[in-house]
Parts: sequence; C-alpha cells; structure tokens
Amino acid sequence: MSEREASPRTRVAVLVPCYNESAAIAAVVRDFRQALPHAAVYVYDNASSDGTAAIAESAGAVVRDVQPRGKGNVVRRLFADVDADIFVLVDGDSTYDAASAPAMIALLQSQGLDMVIGTRSAVDPAAYRSGHVWGNRMLTGFLGWLFGQHCEDVLSGYRVFSRRYVKSFPALSAHWGIDPEMIVHALELGMPIGTISTSYRARPEGSASKVNTWPDGARLGWAMVRLFQAERPLFFYGVIAAVFAVASVGLAAPLLETYLETGLVPRLPTAVLATGLMLFAALSGAVGLTLNTVTRGRREAKLLAYLREPGPPPPG
Repeated sequence: MSEREASPRTRVAVLVPCYNESAAIAAVVRDFRQALPHAAVYVYDNASSDGTAAIAESAGAVVRDVQPRGKGNVVRRLFADVDADIFVLVDGDSTYDAASAPAMIALLQSQGLDMVIGTRSAVDPAAYRSGHVWGNRMLTGFLGWLFGQHCEDVLSGYRVFSRRYVKSFPALSAHWGIDPEMIVHALELGMPIGTISTSYRARPEGSASKVNTWPDGARLGWAMVRLFQAERPLFFYGVIAAVFAVASVGLAAPLLETYLETGLVPRLPTAVLATGLMLFAALSGAVGLTLNTVTRGRREAKLLAYLREPGPPPPG
C-alpha cells in the first residue's frame, strides 16, 4: 500500500451529494473507488429525474434518496447517517480530481487537521467562470476579515473532514450556502485547516451546472450580511446604533441650542424624530449585546460537541 494511502483500519467514507448528474456520477464513483479502494462511497441523490441513483448504484456506490431539495439538506443527511473516521465530501459532477484524495487524507492525518480543502486549479478555462471566481474571492476575503484568518477557495466542493468536525457540524443551510457555512464552522471554533491544490476540469458532455451567476450572486451578498449579523452581532448592531445615534444628535443639536437660548422648541416634529432615532439606536445596541451572548453560548455548545469526538487517526 502506498504511504500516501489511508490505513485499511481507518474507516474512510466518500460522500457524494448530487442532483441530475447521470452523465458524471458513474465516473465519480469509479474514480474514487480506484483512488481509495478501502473506502465506502455513498451517493445521496436529491430526487433526480434522470436516473442518477440507478447509475450510481450500478457503479458500486451505496445510494440513498433525499427528498427536500438543496445541497445543504443532502449534506445534513450524509453527515448524520454515515459513520467513519475520515470523510471525503465531493460534488457529483466529475470536475474534481479523485487522485488528490489520498494526499488530502494524508495531510489531515499527519498534521492532525479537521478539514482539508481541495483548492481548485483549473486545467480548462471553461471549467471556472470568471463570475464565480470573483464571487469566490469576495466571499473568501470577507470571511478572512470577519474571522481574522485567511482561508482559500471557500466555495470548493472538495473537502476532507475529521470525525469530530462532521459530528459537531449543525448544517443549518438548506441550499448552496452549506459551502461557506462549513468554513465558518471551522473558523468559529478555531479548527486547524489545511489546503491542497487540485486540478479542476470542465463538466463532462451532457452535464449542466446548477449555478446561476446573477441570482446566486445576489444570494451570496445576502449570505454575507447574514453571516456578519450572526457571527459578529455586537459589531453589526453597534454600527447601526452608532449611525442612528449620530443622526439623532445631528438633528437635536440645533434644537437644543435654540431651547437653551429661548426656552422653546420651534420644530416639534424634528425633536420627535431625533428622539425616535436615539431610542432606535439604544434598542439596536441592546439587541447587539443580547445576541452577542446568544452567539457565545451557541459557540460553546458546538465546541463541547466537537470535543466529545476523537480527532483524526494517525497515519499508519
């Protein structure tokens, strides 16, 4: 056995969420069974209408059907159902290089990591559209700023996980937002992360991408706002409170000056508006403080779940 290959005693599971990938799924199953002969390959089909499940089963995968539509729903079921020591998660579109999996597993084991990301290096210009490159870079930079830790290729669909990562991950997103959520989970708990560059090729003929640049770009922007609000609520609501407080003071200052000079409030609607803005600022600050406590409690609960599980088994 190659020294880059996981020990047969280490249980490795290849997890493949897919939807309408009849043109690609057989190659995915075949390639990963060849690259990781001791691993079990699980294909969880998201109610495909093109015979994907039957093709995957014929290729030798363990196949299950997941009805609620969305990649996040499928990943949640995979993480809940499958038991292993090391998990390889890969999209079912045959764009990722299965031959990189042993090296990714070896890195996870040798360095005691909880996640290894297969960062994409396109071998075909058509494989990685410029709009997706831009969106990936924007989200990667945003998460680096939010958590103070740089992480490459946030939207990669090729990753290797430890058991303690998988069994502590709540998987709240229903759709494609599951990819950045997986990164956030690791960064939030300070998990050790590694990366390996892997070739990324165009989809096989007959296979179509499910990604729509503009609608998904809008969802990406909204996801970034929600991440900011969920992970840094004190900062998020503090900024809102500061904006309204400054606006309130700006409106009230001339009124206060007039009142001190004459004892009169000449513009009552403006005074009411300034008071309302300041009340809203105080409310936003209180919400930020409350949610910051909730976020801390949620993080501690996930950390306890993470610590209950064993780390990645050593190589050998």
